[in-house]
Amino acid sequence: MVTKLEAHERQISKVLCSDYDFRIPAYQRPYAWETEQAMQLLDDLGQALDAGPDEPYFLGSIVLVKSDDHPASEVIDGQQRLTTLTILLAVLRELCGDPEFAADLDLLVRGRASRLQGVAPRPRLTLRDRDRQFFYDYVQEPGGMKVLVSDPGPVTTNDAQVALRTNAAEFHSTLSGWSPTRRDALARLIFAQTFLVVVTTPDLDSAHRIFSVMNDRGLDLRPPDNFKAQVIGEMTEADEAAYNAKWEEAEQELGRDAFASLFTHIRMIFARQRATRELLKDFPELVLSRYAGREREFVDEVLEPYADAYRVLLNRSFQAASGADAVNLWLQRLAQLDNVDWQPPALWALRHHTNDPAWLAGFLSRLERLAASLLIRRFGQTDRQQRYGALLRALDEGAGLDAEALNLDAQEQADTLRYLDGEIYRQARVRRYVLLRLDEELAGTAGVSYQHKVITVEHVLPQNPARDAEWRTVFDDRQRAHWTHRLANLVLLNRSKNAQAQNYDFDEKKRRYFTGRKGVVAFALTSQVLAIPQWTPELLERRQRESLRLLADTWSLAG
Repeated sequence: MVTKLEAHERQISKVLCSDYDFRIPAYQRPYAWETEQAMQLLDDLGQALDAGPDEPYFLGSIVLVKSDDHPASEVIDGQQRLTTLTILLAVLRELCGDPEFAADLDLLVRGRASRLQGVAPRPRLTLRDRDRQFFYDYVQEPGGMKVLVSDPGPVTTNDAQVALRTNAAEFHSTLSGWSPTRRDALARLIFAQTFLVVVTTPDLDSAHRIFSVMNDRGLDLRPPDNFKAQVIGEMTEADEAAYNAKWEEAEQELGRDAFASLFTHIRMIFARQRATRELLKDFPELVLSRYAGREREFVDEVLEPYADAYRVLLNRSFQAASGADAVNLWLQRLAQLDNVDWQPPALWALRHHTNDPAWLAGFLSRLERLAASLLIRRFGQTDRQQRYGALLRALDEGAGLDAEALNLDAQEQADTLRYLDGEIYRQARVRRYVLLRLDEELAGTAGVSYQHKVITVEHVLPQNPARDAEWRTVFDDRQRAHWTHRLANLVLLNRSKNAQAQNYDFDEKKRRYFTGRKGVVAFALTSQVLAIPQWTPELLERRQRESLRLLADTWSLAG
């Protein structure tokens, strides 16, 4: 049977009326429009107003789950527009000096009361449980707007309520500067000349399919919003509130951006191969389909534990009676990489071995070795993901720390050393990581903290010394060409230096270029340089051998 789907262009006066009782389902994301989006709406309406008395304004589309014979309307897509429009109308009502005109505006915000039926004014739009009363008291109820925009205003308990108050205050401040005549004209434009395309279907699955290909105006939908609707929307009413709270807590703990990234990592963990399609198509097929009819298990066994693991990974906050420091140290080292492709196998390990710190430390140390080698050998994203996909398959099959994909064979080890012995400076994304790891090993203190705002890789022997510089006496052209960009000639600084200063002779460079502001050197590599009397080709030869030997020991590399 084909699901009935209808789409109609309607005036706002035909939308904010008794034909619709808009409700935001508990599984929807909270109100999130920022001032930029809200004021853009007002600016657009103002431009339409200035364009002429008959100029229409199209507000976009909303998607509803609604039956023909009943006003109950679940808003699947359009919450941001409807909420912001309600705030705008409530501000216009608050500023209106004509009681009859204010009453007409109130009809768009709240339904008419009926003494005969014993019905109180009912809001046209009902937000989620967490924000419903706040929205009603301070936006929809007459007089509440005055309190909302006052200083300090009512207590807000979450980001959605902050956004409601902030946008209301911006509307109120801007519209207070308009003349009463212009505000009235804006209200008439919204009532009669502003249109929405209202898409309705009685079937939730159909609404979700529409939802997945439509965007809220000014705030792109993210895949997790769609997945939440699919998962929570399939639960019984008894489970919906509790599991919606679990979902939102995970999102709040991670933050919206990290929460979105989590689903990409979960997809990789389940698929065990690089993505070939967009997440909106892949995730339902590869992950959610396994939990059809068992949506609670998805939240309990996948979403929550992986969200917990991701929080630990991002914050380096693993806790255990013993061994936690080693786990967090390896997470800290991995976090210095220029990519996040290593994160899915790390999440798998944190999820499945959270009670075994020794195993975790052993796994993460091998993972860092692999990740560093892939970086040094110039593996691109596709090749990296293929290797990590093979690792995830091996882990699922029980291979553990001896998984072939986790370790480096003899050729891979030799190739890693060969690249390290080359002109490493020319690979910007490689040089910083290698030098930080080398510096940590030279310092001899596990877990050196590199929290400097700026870390730069600098040459000791300059790239282009002046013609009369001492450098050209100590190094001939062939020696300079060989050593300039190699490991032995590179150091770390915790600030950017003047380009001209880079060409100082060695003694002057040590004094003015490689010394900290308070005489303290931030890096072990740089400290070594300060203790060297002369920078010569013979010295670089020795430093190169020593650096390679130390890195070979660090990553267990055999040439």
